Amino acid sequence: MRRPIIAGNWKMNQFPSRTGALIRELGFASEEGPETVVCPASPCLAAAVTAAAGTGIGVGAQDLFWKDSGAYTGQVSPAMLTDLGVRYVILGHSERRGRFGVVEPDFGPEVLALFGETDETVNRKLHAALRHGLVPIVCCGETLAERQAGQTDVVVSGQIERGLRGLSAGQWAGVVLAYEPVWAIGTGETCAAAEADRVCGVIRATVGELGGSDAAEAVRIQYGGSVKPDNAADLLGRPHIDGALVGGASLKAADFLAILQAA
Repeated sequence: MRRPIIAGNWKMNQFPSRTGALIRELGFASEEGPETVVCPASPCLAAAVTAAAGTGIGVGAQDLFWKDSGAYTGQVSPAMLTDLGVRYVILGHSERRGRFGVVEPDFGPEVLALFGETDETVNRKLHAALRHGLVPIVCCGETLAERQAGQTDVVVSGQIERGLRGLSAGQWAGVVLAYEPVWAIGTGETCAAAEADRVCGVIRATVGELGGSDAAEAVRIQYGGSVKPDNAADLLGRPHIDGALVGGASLKAADFLAILQAA
């Protein structure tokens, strides 16, 4: 049995001074319930680790750099994260991925693929995270244009193949994948549960081709993209969906708790 994993991606929201209060509102995570993770912005990580101590709630970062140290201004290393007590890290989120420098109209006017993340940089970060004992949550997903062109399966499978290249057979179980269709992130649009499950099945089949049947069975796959209390149960009840990567709803304790309950 794959234990569900629910992770809250706070994005560039919240302040260090309010981080502990929000985590305390979540209370304690039961060992029998879903694995529970919060991923604040970097300035909030220390406060989150302190507040989450003893609660069963894990803390994750929203990104890392693949070097342990050096002249890389503005970057955060995996060694720094583990020294803080961080246990998880989100990699390759669609808000950080570039699409050949093209503005993504379905992202809205403010997000212009500014950060230029590629499958190759995701792969470097993945191996750096694993070397330091972090649990990587690796994102994949298609744009609206790619979906309308019938390219969803090819795009998502390609991101998995390139982004997770080089994993050994024993490493797959320590990786979490997150299917996040770009057109559903922060838009209020949600991929229909049956279709989300189908794409997660494509991802699982791709893992099977890369790592074998045991890897496909062990790896956990989240759905992300406008997950809310009113759609969580339908999404999380599907056979290939093992959890959720939650955006805006994770900033409200009552909503996040409702999603945890649905899991």
